[in-house]
Amino acid sequence: MSKLNVTQKLIKEHLLKGNMEPGKEIGIKIDQALLQDATGTLVQLELEAMGLKKAQTEVAVQYVDHNLLQTDFKNADDHLFLHSAAQRFGLWYSRPGNGVSHPVHMQRFGKPGKTMVGSDSHTPAAGSLGMLAIGTGGLDVAAAIAGQPYFVKMPEVMGVKLTGKLPDWVSAKDVILEMLRRYDVKGGVGKVIEYYGHGLNNLSAMDRHVIANMGAELGATTTVFPSDEETKRFLKAQGREEDWIELKADDDCKYDYHDEIILDELIPLIALPTSPGNVVPVREVEGKEISQVVIGSSANPGLRDFWIAGAIVEGKSVNNDVSFDINPTSRQMIQNMIDNRAFANLIKAGARFHQSGCMGCIGMGQAPASGTISLRTMPRNFPDRSGTKDDQVHLCSPETAAASALTGKITDPRDLEKLYDMKYPVFKHPETEIINTEMLVAPPEDGSNIELKKGPNIKSLPYIEPMQEKYCVPVLLKMGDNISTDEILKAGAEVLPFRSNLPEISKYSYTVIDESFYDRAMEAKTTHGGHIVVAKDNYAQGSSREHAAIAPKYLGQVAVIANSYARIAWQNLVNFGILPLEFIDIKDYDKIDQGDTIYFRNLRDDVKERNNIKVIVKNDNGKKEEFETKHSMSDRQIDVLLKGGIINEFKDRLEEEDLKA
Repeated sequence: MSKLNVTQKLIKEHLLKGNMEPGKEIGIKIDQALLQDATGTLVQLELEAMGLKKAQTEVAVQYVDHNLLQTDFKNADDHLFLHSAAQRFGLWYSRPGNGVSHPVHMQRFGKPGKTMVGSDSHTPAAGSLGMLAIGTGGLDVAAAIAGQPYFVKMPEVMGVKLTGKLPDWVSAKDVILEMLRRYDVKGGVGKVIEYYGHGLNNLSAMDRHVIANMGAELGATTTVFPSDEETKRFLKAQGREEDWIELKADDDCKYDYHDEIILDELIPLIALPTSPGNVVPVREVEGKEISQVVIGSSANPGLRDFWIAGAIVEGKSVNNDVSFDINPTSRQMIQNMIDNRAFANLIKAGARFHQSGCMGCIGMGQAPASGTISLRTMPRNFPDRSGTKDDQVHLCSPETAAASALTGKITDPRDLEKLYDMKYPVFKHPETEIINTEMLVAPPEDGSNIELKKGPNIKSLPYIEPMQEKYCVPVLLKMGDNISTDEILKAGAEVLPFRSNLPEISKYSYTVIDESFYDRAMEAKTTHGGHIVVAKDNYAQGSSREHAAIAPKYLGQVAVIANSYARIAWQNLVNFGILPLEFIDIKDYDKIDQGDTIYFRNLRDDVKERNNIKVIVKNDNGKKEEFETKHSMSDRQIDVLLKGGIINEFKDRLEEEDLKA
């Protein structure tokens, strides 16, 4: 491996355990950690359960950007808890309203050449700076903060060569939508997507952020860009030029897969409901009436993205039938939007400004009207994610969104030239941006005496029992392909305030699929000691929300049997002691029905010895089926699973270290 690409260089520099052989587990040193509040509350409770004294990473930051609505005490109490926990464990704290975690982290803390894990699936956005940034479950983040290696299967690397220059009315969102059009939501599984080529000279650091952010929708482990002169320009504009280093692939380096995008040939694209991979040209669906346009989120967070929308609507009014919503990235972004008149242009045209945060992206307000189309510059459009049951969320660029806001229907932005005699506005990056760090709170030197502030909605984590040898449990759900974490444990203003209250949030498990699940699960837990669920490919795609594992575990989930898993979800299941089994023959999927009873025998021994796991299925009529499944866990993960999860394993390790001391 003499000639290395950027991904391989980053991994090699941080490799602590294992070999860089694709598919094999490796352990890497983690320099930085990112937490957001929808998942961070659980991470902080995990740090408490682990008995951590102080963060061991170079930088760890707790952001509050998801649960900003304070319709009662729950979110406000969690904000106080998160602040106290950040002070106690040695993390920076980004206060509510300061901004969306990923772009704020990129501006204030991201450094080329560093590694980072984050308890948010869009953590790979930091790859725009030449970082190896991986979204993962909160337990993995907690372990990294405690100084442990991060374990992941060594990915293959797909090199995507970019050539040419984006045409007018086409922007970075169309680049990642083109990737999703080619590869759909499973095409990046097990891979890092690394971009290179002369086309990078025409993509800003925030353009790269857009592409890296939504690489998560491909199922990719992460996305990586080189650190070059554009990276240097960005850091200089943020007053952090001293953090820049050059990081590029060696000449003649190899990639496991290869593709090429000629930027000149791209056209405006749009993802139709209900998947980011359902991508078509805007021309194919133009003319459909819309009721909402939302611009912002971590997927289009740059100053250019807001400026271009403001320039398009300048001197005009949005259509009377359209709610034109703006989610500014950060307070710093608002100040810069005021400075370059984007704020005034948007407000005058009829925009509704919201708090700096994720907001509608996670279903925290901004729910669209029933049965109507909402155009959003956000990363996901899974069913019901917006907060509206029959939502019709489409994902598109700021250009397409702003053009459609003016006309009241899906509009190819290139048509603005004839509709409004408009030339494509050209954005010029400022040499320096207005910097605002007022709502970033640094950790104290010693926070060991700081008391955690726990309101009545904050419950400590329960003990998870080790895996048993035998089970006789019912199949509570049989599902299909691409089940998302939003369907397993929904987000939104109703549910997420319970993220620090496991007994309450568990009541929403799988309710998007089956509203009776909670009651049936509680009955199965009482009568059988638990349950299993069954799915096909890409189970638990989407958000890194580990509530989608711990909530079912709280309800007694013993195992999942699926044909394949999304990477983060697979790790989360193991971390919370749920056995992720895989069909050896997908035809066996047809041998199980919802309501059947599953018998496992010699389970601990078979898991430990890597034997095929026999599944005995009986239905109410007494019919019996048998087939074998397998698992793909490493030796380390087997040990974690058998102990009941990573918290138990970590506590055992700390006790051993104390005895040695």
